Amino acid sequence: MAQTDGSAMTNSGDEAKRGGSPHPPREERPRRESSLASLAQNDSARRGGQDCPPRDKVSARDAASLQAEGLTFAYTPGEPVLAGLSMTAPAGRLTAVLGPNGSGKTTLLKVLVGLLSPSAGQVRLSGRPLASYRRADLARRLAYVPQETLAAVGFTVLETVLLGRSPHIGALGFESDADWRAARDALRLTETDRFAERDLADLSGGERQRVIVARALAQQPDAVLLDEPTSFLDIRHQHGIYGLLRHLVSDRGKTVVTVSHDLSLASAYADAVVLLARGEVAAAGTPQEVIRPEVLEPVYETPIQVRTDETTGRPYVLPRPPGSRKTTYG
Repeated sequence: MAQTDGSAMTNSGDEAKRGGSPHPPREERPRRESSLASLAQNDSARRGGQDCPPRDKVSARDAASLQAEGLTFAYTPGEPVLAGLSMTAPAGRLTAVLGPNGSGKTTLLKVLVGLLSPSAGQVRLSGRPLASYRRADLARRLAYVPQETLAAVGFTVLETVLLGRSPHIGALGFESDADWRAARDALRLTETDRFAERDLADLSGGERQRVIVARALAQQPDAVLLDEPTSFLDIRHQHGIYGLLRHLVSDRGKTVVTVSHDLSLASAYADAVVLLARGEVAAAGTPQEVIRPEVLEPVYETPIQVRTDETTGRPYVLPRPPGSRKTTYG
């Protein structure tokens, strides 16, 4: 199914609204899982006072590592957006990709999921070249949440989330009970279940963004790649989404790569940070290694103040008025 947002990872095949089996009876629906808020609170309590997140409860042996090796890509000849870029998103970890506007973050994400092909270099998924995978196999292993999505006219929220099951649905195109359960599980995790029967087009931008995240979760992939998933969300749902991403990593063994402009939010939840500048990796490491004034200021070309959260031990960023000379850390 061709996606309305241009992504090829979560849908393939049909163009029309899905038909198929009716909603599963109430007794067949899975037990209710934690909400966005409780996931964020549980993660904060679990990591309180720790410099790094605890070792995952679920082994990462089945998760998908992603490696970019010397990627070069240009939309216009002679003007590369990615210039020999190499980076790794480890299996079973949350990696945040940061950088100023125009640094190549969105382009990198699209190359990592196979929506764009580099002119040089390659991407490896679990050690195997991405180009060697069949498209259907990639659709089962990778889910992509774009920065902006267009609402499909006439589709309800539940029908939109069910599109994430497309890679798992057989040739007849009918959803199984397992498909319905996966969709409703994703709706609950993102707190969008109360919108299930509403048209996607009637939702706010923030509500719609959570539905698109739910669609990716319904896909049940090994790795989820998200382009600024909290850009339209209020502070509660921002932390809720990142708490959910940590839940996917720590409790379900998934690999997560997220692009963000919010340095403090990414620092609070990520295992690893990759900082881009002009299509290259300017720095990579833990939040404590990358979220530092001497690392960030040359890239963002603005004064930056960094403090340390006394509870988590993680750095966070405060704006510093131009003209202030002192660089602060701690």
